[in-house]
Amino acid sequence: MTVRWPMVPLGEIAQPIVRPVMPEPSETYRFVGVKWWGEGAYEFARKLGAETAAPVLYRIERDDIIINKIWARHGSVAVVPPNLDGAVGSAEFPAFKADTGSVLPRWIHWWSKTKVAWDACAEASFGSSGKNRIKPADFLRIAVPLPPRDVQQRIVERLGAVEARLRELTLLRAAREADCQQLLRTLMSTDAGVALVPMSDLVQLREPDVTVDRSATYEFAGVYSFGRGVFRAGTKAGMEFAYPRLSRLRAGDLTYPKLMAWEGALGVVPPECEGCVVSTEFPVFKVLQERVLPEVLDVHFRNPSIWPQLAGASTGTNARRRRLNPSNFLAYRFPLPSRSVQEKVAKAYRMSQDIKRRDQSIEIEMRATLPALLAETFGSG
Repeated sequence: MTVRWPMVPLGEIAQPIVRPVMPEPSETYRFVGVKWWGEGAYEFARKLGAETAAPVLYRIERDDIIINKIWARHGSVAVVPPNLDGAVGSAEFPAFKADTGSVLPRWIHWWSKTKVAWDACAEASFGSSGKNRIKPADFLRIAVPLPPRDVQQRIVERLGAVEARLRELTLLRAAREADCQQLLRTLMSTDAGVALVPMSDLVQLREPDVTVDRSATYEFAGVYSFGRGVFRAGTKAGMEFAYPRLSRLRAGDLTYPKLMAWEGALGVVPPECEGCVVSTEFPVFKVLQERVLPEVLDVHFRNPSIWPQLAGASTGTNARRRRLNPSNFLAYRFPLPSRSVQEKVAKAYRMSQDIKRRDQSIEIEMRATLPALLAETFGSG
């Protein structure tokens, strides 16, 4: 959609601002970073003055416009949020003070999240000296659409309301999912017929069954830490990795990465990951469903109170290098509920997954609203 307002160079509504700070060796400073693709400014480190080699730092304030000179071409542009007021950056992070009589800082905030802004920064960066660093003067030549201030106010309020609704949806979905998980755990814990049995009675380790063809491509799966399950991780060409063999997943299998299982990275393969592959760093187990239903295993291993037991079964002296070997996992004693309780848990689990998919669908639709509004406001590039 064609932008309806005049295009005004940033240099007409913002000016460079320099607030030098001589670092004191014993004083702690909050250092600012700027994420790519309009994701905002953040505190990336706290350092003593003695720990920085820079002879001069530069203080930033709330509502400053800040860029990373190297990565502005990747959308590393932001407006400083209140929590970073008083932070510092090096000379690689020049700041600009907006003329708030002409432009709202939130207007620039939303502009920084658009492809139009990223493309403009990229065009101003490429071909300049210093590995395509954008020069502050070139940044200020970039033009932005500038409606009257009262129009800016109405639009940023509308965009802010959509953003707040998205945050609310995300929190509600997380809370509902946590409630469902707790209900499932309660169903399992109230069974008087629980028996401790080794995992070797419930699952069988599958051998890798895919011989890698270097000319082929493979759809990989991964397992999130902290009980967040198995997911599709993307496609890789056979020439991109060194594993000669892989394991193909089937819905209902159980898998985990040896290195991260102690951190809750275990899960039952969902239908959407059927046919994906994993490396030999991911043991894959066939679930013996005549003994245990996959949903019961998934509920159990998503429970944070279980993970310390897996950490104890993992080997390695470095906490971050612990590995849960298949033999140790198969020796783990699982609290197996009675079959009648398993069936109740499985039914409730499937209902909870239906709720989760519905919530995710609603959230995806809502998330598409914000980019559409930004494109309508600032142009689509």
